Amino acid sequence: MRVAIVHDWLYVLGGAEQVLREILKCYPNADVYTLFDLLRPEDRRKLGFETSHTSFLQKMPFLKRHHRSYLPLMPLAIEQFDLSSYDLVISSSAAVAKGVITGPDQLHVAYVHSPMRYAWDLQHVYLKESGMESGIKSVVARSILHQMRMWDARTAHGPDAIITNSQFVARRVKKTYGRDSRVIYPPVTLANRDVILPVGNHFLAASRLVPYKRIEPIVRAFNEMPDLELVVAGAGPEAERLKKLAGSNVKFVGFVPDNDLRDLMTTARAFVFAAEEDFGIVLVEAQSEGTPVLALGKGGARESIAGSGPRPTGMFFDKPDPQSIVECVRSFVAREKTISRLDCRHRATLFSAERFRNQFVAAVNEELERFRAGDQGLETPRLIA
Repeated sequence: MRVAIVHDWLYVLGGAEQVLREILKCYPNADVYTLFDLLRPEDRRKLGFETSHTSFLQKMPFLKRHHRSYLPLMPLAIEQFDLSSYDLVISSSAAVAKGVITGPDQLHVAYVHSPMRYAWDLQHVYLKESGMESGIKSVVARSILHQMRMWDARTAHGPDAIITNSQFVARRVKKTYGRDSRVIYPPVTLANRDVILPVGNHFLAASRLVPYKRIEPIVRAFNEMPDLELVVAGAGPEAERLKKLAGSNVKFVGFVPDNDLRDLMTTARAFVFAAEEDFGIVLVEAQSEGTPVLALGKGGARESIAGSGPRPTGMFFDKPDPQSIVECVRSFVAREKTISRLDCRHRATLFSAERFRNQFVAAVNEELERFRAGDQGLETPRLIA
């Protein structure tokens, strides 16, 4: 059986790339197709492949820094891949990968991280970050995004089966595409420590410093709690502005390598997160380090964090504003000793890479059996003399 794996694009190693890595472990001889691949050879090897098939976007200028500018060309680019020689096509899609063209004798299983958020619920954030909130550029951009939404909805009927990364995304897929899906939570790299480091005095926030990650309300919240220390890890265009807003109890450490970030997690009193995520791999990573999570009670966080019950692993706040965060942090401090760090580590094991691989292969095999049974159930047409 020939297998092709289609991934949106490759320029950083993020959560979607963790999924790609584990899918490649399931199908190690698969060919990788992607709109563009800017990874270093050593990063490709980390994911489990040496070379990839790319589209015409690979040769476009300023691609790494301005790939969103090529969004209007992405549907055309993804449709140019010739996958006709493959029996099984697996797409890993947060944008356009699910739109690859396959034939009736090919099984296409799409792992959907999210419907294309640039075109749907994050349209206004995208326009703001791109400086296109008003004027003629805004009119053009909104028209293009309208066309993208129509293409996205139309191509949602291409995959034979859709798998989503959370119940939250499954509801968005149902609302956006009108399709049911199976939920398989994404793989998370769990902590692997011989020595557990002692808990320090800091709380931790970590993400790319961009508006929709909502680091600002966390910083403002800790400005109102000068007796508590906050460490902010991450880099991005909001960094300098946020530093000017921060009080003396808020420390910015910039981008830190994964091992150092894990040390900051495991020594933190709690991990604070105010963004609405489709799943939120970093929330599970923090729990795997034994760290309770204080998060906005929306999106995938509701599924990865146990906020109640006999073994809670964190707490939720209702709004991504400073006052709600302050109330949550103060409540946590009052009951900090009732949340077991061992329970946090146990909770994270529910989202292991091994669990993902087992569930993913089982789901694909089930779809293959259904697909083949459907072929056998077709009547042979009678020739008319």
